[in-house]
Amino acid sequence: MILAIVGALLLALGLFSGAALVLAQLGVGGLAAGVSLWLMFPLFSVSGYLLFATGARVANFRALSFAVSVALLLLALGCAAALVADATALLALHGGTGALWYVLLIAGVLGATGAASHGRVATQ
Repeated sequence: MILAIVGALLLALGLFSGAALVLAQLGVGGLAAGVSLWLMFPLFSVSGYLLFATGARVANFRALSFAVSVALLLLALGCAAALVADATALLALHGGTGALWYVLLIAGVLGATGAASHGRVATQ
């Protein structure tokens, strides 16, 4: 049970790190995107997910797994929208587009993989 709790908290920190990277590029809240956020986003997200998967019950795991997949896909969609807005000069980004592409790639791949595997249940 403790692994599930620690995993959920690490997962939340990973998602927050990804959101902070995006918000820093948008200039929201005066956030700064340092190297640590670039590392924490994928590391905390993946390690938190694995710890939660190890310690959670099947029903809890499926629910959180789907919720995290949706959150990651929404984060990727927000990055895509910000990149399009920057490319069309509707929005001026702070510090380039590297962080947005990084979050788009990682959140998109992890979120799509999780969402695609959500509907599949192994039959015994």
